[in-house]
Amino acid sequence: MICINPIINETKNTYMAHIKLTNEELPGILGLLHYSPKTAKPLNDLAEVLLTSDDNSLSKGEREIIAASVSHKNDCHFCHTIHASVAVAHFNGNVELIDEIKTGLHNTPVSAKLHALLNIAHHVQQGGKKVTEEDIKAAKVEGATDREIHDTVLIAAAFCMYNRYVDGLATWAPQPKEAYLESGANLAKYGYAATTPVI
Repeated sequence: MICINPIINETKNTYMAHIKLTNEELPGILGLLHYSPKTAKPLNDLAEVLLTSDDNSLSKGEREIIAASVSHKNDCHFCHTIHASVAVAHFNGNVELIDEIKTGLHNTPVSAKLHALLNIAHHVQQGGKKVTEEDIKAAKVEGATDREIHDTVLIAAAFCMYNRYVDGLATWAPQPKEAYLESGANLAKYGYAATTPVI
């Protein structure tokens, strides 16, 4: 099971999760996956398909940016920072990409298509009915396919679920972004199925 490797001296928050977890040292969704392996498998299978599948014309890094951006909009520090760290690994990038995703990628060279898809994802985060025909047309003008629009909406919807799972049970998360880089690289290399605990 791939774990977050916090930087030295990073300690767990003093507050406890809302429920007694099996391993309270595991941060974010990792503690919840360990607590409930039966639900961990379908959750990880969904993340695996959405974020690592090779039959998608959006790059793995672009899909991670969508997941990280939606997580930031949902104020989920753990999910934003781990998925932004996976994007850093996919783009062989700089740690500053993590903060750039928060601020809208104005200083990062990404396509107009990705910006248009992020607009759709952010509207999904607000509520599915917030996505407009104009949003879809704007993405198509930039070259987005129906499959890319479909997957953007599903990634955004799924990450609203993941974010609320993580924060709704008050899991803890390392604060420094550097604490997530090693695990982000591992997830980029091995995928999400590798984080599924053995039942």
